[in-house]
Amino acid sequence: MDLSFLRPQKTFAQKLRVVLTGGGSGGHTFPLIAVERELKKQANRQNIQLEIMYLGPADFTVPYLVREGITIKTIKAGKLRREWSFQNLVDFFNTLAGLFQAMWHLYFFMPDFIFSKGGYGSFPVTFWGFLFFIPTYIHESDSIPGLANRLAGKFAKKVFLSFESSGRYFPAAKTILTGNPIREDIFLESYDPQATKKLLGLSERPLVTIIGGSQGSQHINDFILDILPKLLERLEIIHQVGTNNFSQVQKELEIIFQEIVKNAELQQYYHPVPFLEESTTPSLNSLKDVLLISDLIIARAGSGLIFEIAASSKPAIIIPLPWAAQDHQKQNAYEYAKSGAAIVVEEQNLKPNLFSDLIFRLLDNKEKLAAMRQAAQAFAKPKAAEQIAQYLLQETQNLITNF
Repeated sequence: MDLSFLRPQKTFAQKLRVVLTGGGSGGHTFPLIAVERELKKQANRQNIQLEIMYLGPADFTVPYLVREGITIKTIKAGKLRREWSFQNLVDFFNTLAGLFQAMWHLYFFMPDFIFSKGGYGSFPVTFWGFLFFIPTYIHESDSIPGLANRLAGKFAKKVFLSFESSGRYFPAAKTILTGNPIREDIFLESYDPQATKKLLGLSERPLVTIIGGSQGSQHINDFILDILPKLLERLEIIHQVGTNNFSQVQKELEIIFQEIVKNAELQQYYHPVPFLEESTTPSLNSLKDVLLISDLIIARAGSGLIFEIAASSKPAIIIPLPWAAQDHQKQNAYEYAKSGAAIVVEEQNLKPNLFSDLIFRLLDNKEKLAAMRQAAQAFAKPKAAEQIAQYLLQETQNLITNF
């Protein structure tokens, strides 16, 4: 694998236009933000002026892109389903509208390159990128690529991979294994977990964090609430339940503590939060703080979340989403588990007593936890965004110089 692009490069004044695309989930958007930040850092060092536009669907992640101070242009987009569904008809017209919108924006902006994270929201943009001969690069987060990236991979100049196993779906000469871009600022600074736990008013109990993906998981929420009385006998829990599920979980908690637990004092050890995000101050809503103070993490198997857990060097129990496209979460989970950093429990195997006992056995086995932490650290690729940004800028400079 050629990593010569990581060598220091000559700098020269230049202005580049960049289009970022992807969307449909946090797993597509947050890596775009990580790469965008590194592009700005690298461009500043190399005296390159960047003009960056996001071109993709208007989903729940757009406000996070707005904070980055880049141009935002939203387009219609529809999922590319292979099976028959009435929604296919609706999405066909959404995709058609998105194609016209993407053509308009790309024609008048005409970027020097496109960086796509895949997902149905990227298809209209990469389609016109190829027709307009705009150099297009894609990143595949999962061990099994989605349809949009499989199509784009046939024409892309380079395909960056999170998992080595996904390389079999793309021409070998095009692929570079980088890992999944994470927002590096989350983990860079020195950190004192015990001081942060004290600052947040947490106890000395083992701390378990549960994350059901960027929008939460109703099924995991229900299951955790079922076994909550047993877990709270020994543990403290932070639980990302999802913004849309938060009020419902709070209502169910009233019944649980009044009718089942019958011990109001134990409620201090359970902390439901709507969403975990970046924060400059310690908080139970801060992704960085929650990951770094936890003793064990229970999570879905989105690639972005797996690589964030690995970067925090935390042992994990992974519960893949069973209806994810092409079962890619299951493949992600087992790919990560091969490193020794995680245990996979498939959703159909979630049994209350067995699962709670698994948690307790893990937390009681200090040697096992230490080995899992070391494996997570070895698996992590915290420089993925930096590597991708360096490659994109250097390759674009080479293309311009040789034109």
